Formats: sequence, structure tokens, C-alpha cells
Amino acid sequence: MSARDGKNLSAWDLATGLKACYNLSTPLAFFLAIGGFVLLRRFRNVSLYEIGEHGRIEHDASLVHDDTPKGHKYAPIKIEDRLVDLLLADAKTGNEEGEGTQFGHRRNLMDASDVARARVRREKDSPKLNRIHAEIARGEMAIILGVWETKAGKNIGVPVEWMRQWIGHERMPVGWKPTHVQGLLDVVKRSKSIRTAMHAQRALGGGEKSKL
Repeated sequence: MSARDGKNLSAWDLATGLKACYNLSTPLAFFLAIGGFVLLRRFRNVSLYEIGEHGRIEHDASLVHDDTPKGHKYAPIKIEDRLVDLLLADAKTGNEEGEGTQFGHRRNLMDASDVARARVRREKDSPKLNRIHAEIARGEMAIILGVWETKAGKNIGVPVEWMRQWIGHERMPVGWKPTHVQGLLDVVKRSKSIRTAMHAQRALGGGEKSKL
């Protein structure tokens, strides 16, 4: 079975796919691929379906999927529109200069503080994550913040409509072209920024559900 079928995937297949799709650096791509195999406890090739096994790489408090029901081996794959809307609402605070609904979707940028707000909200309503899964949850968004970073005036972040296309419809953003190679150290730095912002928001009593 070929890797194009999403089956019989090696670490090499996963890493080269990540590099081709997101323009990740070789160290970052292989860190994710090999780390994934370790978490899955697999020494053979895997299928994309196996990656969804709950409690391995997959975790509760997903930004767009419901938590895995008790007793189920695999996580839900259905994207919940209500969660997508709440995620995007977290970026439409209008707190940044030149942002807000009145400026149009292209001027709404999601940054680390917005991701932190979304993560605090979801983790408040879900089973507690262990340290590894909390890091995975931050890291997966840290990667995207780096890959699709865009400037609008003085603000920097990911356009919310790009985020909707990717996380809500599982397709690459229309009009996006790679401008840089996304590296491992930058992802670590961004993940720490998300974690710091989450601590600050929790200290202020954050985590309430966003409203559109």
C-alpha cells in the first residue's frame, strides 16, 4: 500500500510530507515524525487513522473536536462548527490597533495571546491534560503561528480566515505561499509564549467562553 493512501507510512514519509506541505525545517519535521512514532509506541509503519488513537499523540481539549468519549479508543474526527466559531471569536477581540470586525477578516490576526485564550477556554471545559499533551496542544498551534505569520499594520499573526480554511475545512489557505522555512527553535519559543499567556490569563480568571 502506498503512502498516498494514508497507510503504511514511515517516519520518513511523515517528515517529508510535513516539509512539503508546511515548509518545515528538516530537524523540526523529523522531530515531529519520530516523536510521533515514540508516542504511538510503534516500531513499524503506521496509518493516519492510528495517529488518532486517544492518549498517544491525540489529546482532549482539542480546539475543534469534541473530547474522546470514555471507553473509546479513537478520538472523534468530526470538526465541530461551534468550536471553530469560538476559536475564531477568540481572535476577534478588537484589542489590537487596526483590528476588529470593522476592519474586515483580512485584518483579524490570531496571535499567541489569542491561542492562549482559546486553550484556556477549552482546557477549562475538558479533562485535565498531562504535561506531554499540554505541550503538544501548544506546539501544534505554535507551528501554525510561525508558518503563516502575517503582518497587518503594526500587528502580527495568522489571518483568521486562513485559520478557518485550515482548521475548519482542512485545506491550505487560499493565497498562501511559503516565505520561510519554519524551524524547531522558533516553535519552542512560540510555544513558551502561548504557555506564558495562558498562565497570565488564568491568573486573571480567564477561560470564559467567547462570544461572537
